[in-house]
Amino acid sequence: MSEPLARLVETWHQACADFVALVRDLSEDEGELPTDLSGWSVRDNVAHTAHLEAVLAGAPEETLEVPRAEHLRGPMSYYTEQGVLARREHDLARLADEIESSVRTRHAALQADPPTDPSALAEKTPGGVPWTVGTLLSNRPLDVWMHEQDVRRAVDRPGGYDSPAALHTIETLAAGLPMVVGKRVSPPAGTTVRLEVPDAGLTRTVRVGEDGRASLLDGADGPNSSNGPDCEPTTTLRLSAEDFVVLAGGRRTPEQTTASIEGDEELGQRVLESLAITP
Repeated sequence: MSEPLARLVETWHQACADFVALVRDLSEDEGELPTDLSGWSVRDNVAHTAHLEAVLAGAPEETLEVPRAEHLRGPMSYYTEQGVLARREHDLARLADEIESSVRTRHAALQADPPTDPSALAEKTPGGVPWTVGTLLSNRPLDVWMHEQDVRRAVDRPGGYDSPAALHTIETLAAGLPMVVGKRVSPPAGTTVRLEVPDAGLTRTVRVGEDGRASLLDGADGPNSSNGPDCEPTTTLRLSAEDFVVLAGGRRTPEQTTASIEGDEELGQRVLESLAITP
């Protein structure tokens, strides 16, 4: 297994262990609390994670009929809802056991037959989406950690931002900034947008080219970088790590955060409103 793929596997493995430890410390009453994901309780987030880890470990797919609901808006949401509904009567301990068992099985399989080509099509993915091995291994720690944070916010137990999965998730979400600025917001050529997440040690600056595409500025992602007067940002967005995660993760709106804007306020607001990378 290549070093980058091995790192992703271990990041996922630790993320699952952290998630299971959190779930085992919750009461059944806490399992019923609503989360930022519309229609899903704490228990539903845990059941969803159990579903995907079980499928990736080789368990058969659930094929339940899913009734229409306001929070279901596409084929993938109906697919994931099947796993949640199939586990609706499971208590948190049973769900934690399922995650732990599935992760143990899949981790052993990845160690026994390690993937080597990140560009190869993955043999098994949630819902059969056409992901490469690299995409699948990157998405799993992100998904698990995002749901850990959904649970933590719901039960008011902050934490988990110092883990490898947190760093991986924040960097992965930040990598979507050029797409957000260039494609969704589409400001004039020469526009420069800087994103600062100080408590995550993250700074990203993108500039829109003459072709309308936005790209990262070289040397603009370090905490002490200096880009000269020609790189002065049109707008600067400054967010806490949690605010960045809930915006880029599609969990909350800008009005529900304490994000600050310096420079072009209207442009900054449009970027914040377009920041959701993953539902």
